[in-house]
Amino acid sequence: MSLLEVGLFLVLLLFVLLGLGVYVGLALLLVGLLALAFFTSAPPGPNLASALWTSTSGWSLAALPLFIWMGEVLYRSRLAQGLFQGLSPLLARLPGGLLHVNVVASALFAAVIGSSAATTATVGRFTLPELLRRGYPKPLALGSLAGAGTLGFLIPPSVVMIVYGVMAEVSVARLFMAGVVPGVVLTLLFMLLLGLLALVRRRELPQEPKRPLGEILKGLFGVLPVLLLILLVLGSIYLGVATPTEAAAVGVVGALLLAALNRELSFPMFQESLLGAVRTTSMIGLILAGAGVLTLAMGFTGIPRALAAWAVEAGITPVLLIVFLSLVYIVLGWFLDGISIVVLTISVILPVVKAIGVDPLWFGVYLVIMVELAQITPPVGFNLFVIQSLTGEDLFQIARYALPFMGVLLFMVVLLLAFPELATWLPRTMTGG
Repeated sequence: MSLLEVGLFLVLLLFVLLGLGVYVGLALLLVGLLALAFFTSAPPGPNLASALWTSTSGWSLAALPLFIWMGEVLYRSRLAQGLFQGLSPLLARLPGGLLHVNVVASALFAAVIGSSAATTATVGRFTLPELLRRGYPKPLALGSLAGAGTLGFLIPPSVVMIVYGVMAEVSVARLFMAGVVPGVVLTLLFMLLLGLLALVRRRELPQEPKRPLGEILKGLFGVLPVLLLILLVLGSIYLGVATPTEAAAVGVVGALLLAALNRELSFPMFQESLLGAVRTTSMIGLILAGAGVLTLAMGFTGIPRALAAWAVEAGITPVLLIVFLSLVYIVLGWFLDGISIVVLTISVILPVVKAIGVDPLWFGVYLVIMVELAQITPPVGFNLFVIQSLTGEDLFQIARYALPFMGVLLFMVVLLLAFPELATWLPRTMTGG
């Protein structure tokens, strides 16, 4: 069989296994093992053991369970309720009123949780009932939460960035910093879109009363704990004081202290958060193990090298590659979750990306944005499922509400192509480069 035929067979086999309901990690492992056994001369046994160990034992991965645990603690606290009360006086007079709380609260929680679905669930539990009770249009309330919840993957710390950094051998600390400016820009774009939609539908929006200065200052004080935790975690990474793993450990301690100060830390809460982190980490670990086996098998078959050589010979430009990949990732987003998309494609795509001169750091930010898009595309958009569980609304109806925010995510890709410094400037200014 030619390399093209081998590649097509492996892709088809993988999607058949996924269609049969096999766990993503096990499907990746089985395809990788079959590729090693039938399409290479490498001994499957020793290479399987080596790939399983290498893919799950990297030091950078130690940050993963810690950031997930920090998010689990904050998810079970009433910090989101305090954020809503604190942000409301600050944002009430903007066009769109309290709808902006969805965006700003999601951005702040994204900087301490690291997961898109968890950010959506944490913010939505408190904002959606309040917004709907006050008479805000359901399409704007649900759509803004679905879109803004995607910030959980772009604004560091990000679970997807850790997975990409480990697989692509890119510094996780630099990846975190690369996501900050695009995350802020995307937050502002979401707020701008909300403002424009609010002007179009201004007669449907409730009028928020003008808040006194004292209430605004009190609101600022309510946001302070989250801001301090963000500065503690991201500031220590940026200044070179701590590695992402060390910063994650500090973040866990900070989250537990905040829960204790709010009198929410109990043994059941501690136990539930720990078990939640173990479950999520185990799921991601299985996917990474399977991806490690498949990546090794792909290397032995020579498919990635052949693709990279073809891309160079064909004169594929970076812009053309990104346009093509965007279409591929949009289609994959219909069927797969974000982490699965990353581990499925990175071993084949990254050699091509490097061969035509695309910066892997920049590509990581681009990939995260495409993964964010997958979070709000049906029928397997995790943010849509979260909002459906909170409201009982039809899944495809929520996706329709989120359509304008999908457009903003695609526009962000265009901005990244036009201004790559959005992703590459801040990492260059880090202590120690």
